[in-house]
Amino acid sequence: MQTRDDIFNTLRDALVELFELDPARVSLDSNLYQDLEIDSIDAVDLIDHIKRQTGKKIAAEEFKSVRTVRDVVEAVYRLVQPAA
Repeated sequence: MQTRDDIFNTLRDALVELFELDPARVSLDSNLYQDLEIDSIDAVDLIDHIKRQTGKKIAAEEFKSVRTVRDVVEAVYRLVQPAA
């Protein structure tokens, strides 16, 4: 998962698998809580799934600020990029 597209595709697959969502509902602009009906427990499951995929954990404080799928993609992108 190096590019934003890779991250989005992996994230979309995870949302479909974990929460039985229709893939057509998952876009970069989808709101996790309103459009996809993800609750706080689901968010913890999603964070755990991301950790298993990347080997790195998103800080809970950072995840509190995400609202859309694009926000999650950006948070994961920052996480997986090597430090400059």
